[in-house]
Amino acid sequence: MGMTQLLFLPGAGGSAEFWQPLADLLPDTHAKTRLNWPGLGHEKHRPGFDSLEALTAHAAAHLHDGSNVVVAQSMGGIFALRLALLYPQKVRRLVLTAASGGIDVMRFGASDWRPAYRAEYPQAAAWITEARADHTAEIASIAQPSLLLWGDADTVSPLAVGRHLARLLRNSRLQVIAGGTHSFAQDRAAEIAPLVRDFIAA
Repeated sequence: MGMTQLLFLPGAGGSAEFWQPLADLLPDTHAKTRLNWPGLGHEKHRPGFDSLEALTAHAAAHLHDGSNVVVAQSMGGIFALRLALLYPQKVRRLVLTAASGGIDVMRFGASDWRPAYRAEYPQAAAWITEARADHTAEIASIAQPSLLLWGDADTVSPLAVGRHLARLLRNSRLQVIAGGTHSFAQDRAAEIAPLVRDFIAA
């Protein structure tokens, strides 16, 4: 069985560094793996990393055989939900922060993130701004305990998205971060670390 692994999945920015501040504050009794997404953000392009399916496989390849807690931000939520659905015996818990993955966020008043993303990451793979995933129909079958952390000042994944996911995920708890923007998981890691620590220890 071994120790529980914390598998950190970034958003479309693609950088494993996003999770460094939080990972450093969580217990070393857990193995910690921070993934990047090749070809997204400023990450180097690699052949074959050209779809949501390819990134799902990339994340799945890093699941430990025993117990995993998947911690995901923004678009990373798509892959967290997919891993929970595909590998329920390996994924023990989910932590979703400002996740836009798996539902249509535009109907909840989300702003269009793509123009700013293209401006910030001109070299990012073209496919990412066209990719869509809707797991609304399947989310209700996810039984793993889920901690949802949402900022109430997030325009990319508004609080309404978090509330909707909390309704869909039957074993979930939503915690609102006052004044939290889309990047609060990095900017305010010290604030959320105790919440995540208590959740994974439960």
